[in-house]
Amino acid sequence: MTAPAYPERIVCLTEETTETLYLLGHGHRVVGISGYTVRPREARSKPRVSAFITARFDRIDALRPDLILGFSDLQADIAAELIRRGYPVFVFNQRSTEDILQMIRVLGGIIGCEARAVALVRRLEDGLRRVAASAARWPRRPRVFFEEWDEPLISGIRWVDELIEIAGGTSLHPGLREGRLAKDRVCDPAEVAARDPDVVIASWCGKPVRKERIRTRPGWESVAAIRHGRVYEIKSAWILQPGPAALTEGVRQIHAILAHALGETIDAELLPQERLDPDAAAVTARTRSPRAESAPDPPPP
Repeated sequence: MTAPAYPERIVCLTEETTETLYLLGHGHRVVGISGYTVRPREARSKPRVSAFITARFDRIDALRPDLILGFSDLQADIAAELIRRGYPVFVFNQRSTEDILQMIRVLGGIIGCEARAVALVRRLEDGLRRVAASAARWPRRPRVFFEEWDEPLISGIRWVDELIEIAGGTSLHPGLREGRLAKDRVCDPAEVAARDPDVVIASWCGKPVRKERIRTRPGWESVAAIRHGRVYEIKSAWILQPGPAALTEGVRQIHAILAHALGETIDAELLPQERLDPDAAAVTARTRSPRAESAPDPPPP
């Protein structure tokens, strides 16, 4: 029996490769998905074979995959077991916006649709440029603390920090973005308070954000974000998934939140498509002027 030229039965252990394959027009090749998958909606009907650090090997075996895609050191043990079972496994480890774009190009090459992958990357880059151009009109850039976990307090991973800057903010802890592991981005709550963020955005890796816990942290009562009621949540599926979701919905959610915090408007085409934090839902859209339509967009920071 002749093997196909490219993989035809792909299991995705995390969400971002599933979404990417669908955006490339090859969702039909996906035979198994992560239990956390939300994008695209049509993918949710596929068999669920994994959480983030666990997998149902019996279910994967039953699907007879010819490629398994994973993400990061946290899935190293899963990948090792799958390799021992004889499966081809590719584990990505993207940590920045550029890494995410590279992942898309590489995945396109693996399945034989390089041209579509390059076109998708260009669309995503164009979207980031439009967000950056919108933010460039604002009179100032608020200081933003993004918390990925509450106890211990962990700041945002690199791609989140970069998206904050593209969306119009200034990262409160730019030095910590180099920490590839969560333990390298643990923050002292007192130090965060001393840096006085204008905005706090939280996304607690899949568990609901309890804003009252943030507002009542010892020593945080004088923090600008607390005093002015600028504590917001973004769902993890939109911002902590290192793929197209973060570069589209994630950055739009950040942009809308910062516009609300500053009392600014944003272009209607840049409004989030998913539900925005109710505390920021009053952000207003503007219609681009002819002059703005003709002006070239600057590259993302």
